Amino acid sequence: MAAARTPRQIGDEVWKTRVEKVNAELVTLTYGSVVAQLCKDFAGDYKQVNEQLDKMGYNIGIRLIEDFLARANTSRCRTFRDTAEIVSKVGFKIFLNVTPNVGNWSADNKQFSLIVDENPLADFVELPDDGRAPTELWYSNVLVGVLRGALEMVQMQVEAEFVSDVLRGDETTEIQVRLVKVLEDEMPVGDE
Repeated sequence: MAAARTPRQIGDEVWKTRVEKVNAELVTLTYGSVVAQLCKDFAGDYKQVNEQLDKMGYNIGIRLIEDFLARANTSRCRTFRDTAEIVSKVGFKIFLNVTPNVGNWSADNKQFSLIVDENPLADFVELPDDGRAPTELWYSNVLVGVLRGALEMVQMQVEAEFVSDVLRGDETTEIQVRLVKVLEDEMPVGDE
């Protein structure tokens, strides 16, 4: 009987064998152009830019989960801890080729942090030089939206937010994820 594969093994296998690779620099530069355009469109209102990046990420996440489930071939997560491991070691690996560390669990196991050592979206980045961007702009905020959207599609309502970012001068880049509730499978009104 074969030993069960760990989330890290699953992520590495999928990355090596089942993912079409896109040039990382192209993705990074394209994303940077999107952020720059949003900063211009919202005239430096970084709160609005953060919200737009979150919305974009959410819409990406609700579509990306299907691709993830098809490629990863993982079993259903039994606990939120299982979910955190799969997100970190499989999801981030498949789509960004990085594996954040999972930590800072709350006592009730409903909140954790993803500590991202290398953020490929942040390569080649220079924040706007207006004195406000380093304290107001969450440059990679699309990631929190992706997490919210993808997890919602697998019946988990979460809140996700950046709590630190090396682009802002912090020591680490950390995303905090909190389980709000497990959603019930609901039939659309009128369906039986």
